[in-house]
Amino acid sequence: MAFGIALMIRAELGSAPWDVLHVGLHYQIGLTVGTWSIMIGVMIITLTSILEKEWPQVGGIVNMLTLGIFIDIFLFFLSTPESLVLKFVMLIAGIIFIAYGIGIYIAPQLGAGPRDSLMIAIHKKTGWKIARVRGLMEITVLLLGWLFGGPVFIGTLIYCFGIGQIVGIAMPQCQQAVYRMIKRGDQNENFYKGSVRTDHYDGVSEKIR
Repeated sequence: MAFGIALMIRAELGSAPWDVLHVGLHYQIGLTVGTWSIMIGVMIITLTSILEKEWPQVGGIVNMLTLGIFIDIFLFFLSTPESLVLKFVMLIAGIIFIAYGIGIYIAPQLGAGPRDSLMIAIHKKTGWKIARVRGLMEITVLLLGWLFGGPVFIGTLIYCFGIGQIVGIAMPQCQQAVYRMIKRGDQNENFYKGSVRTDHYDGVSEKIR
């Protein structure tokens, strides 16, 4: 997910709304984009805990800390291409990485990151679809980030109108993949008792008894 965020920023075609805010704060006050991601994350995870009336899960805290750190690392190594076509490729790839990054770390159910925890909390409270909740969140934050002078352009609009749909596709896929891995790992293979699966390693062979 951090890689996707960094790709969008370096594409210079407009960042995701939360990163418009982070970059805008970086422009106005200083500190790194990743640092602002962590600081805003602390505030959001506190709000989510109040809405959910429970302590944040460990996955949310780990996400909050590591996301900011890796954003800064990737921004250090990535550079902006000169070609407009490559910039658009970078932009679209960034959006896809972000969407599937969200799905992958939410799937184990160890806690979503601050922004996605808030998305899920609002979804539970209102009954609105994930796509709608995500879209409204992104547009609200976008306006605030724009006021701080963050990078708003065509890529920002593509993200706002596309991320909810892609996340809606990515989350079920990632949840099913994690479920299959967990289910496979829970199988007790014993040559003397029960069935033995020959597909444990190659994923192809059928069960034998």
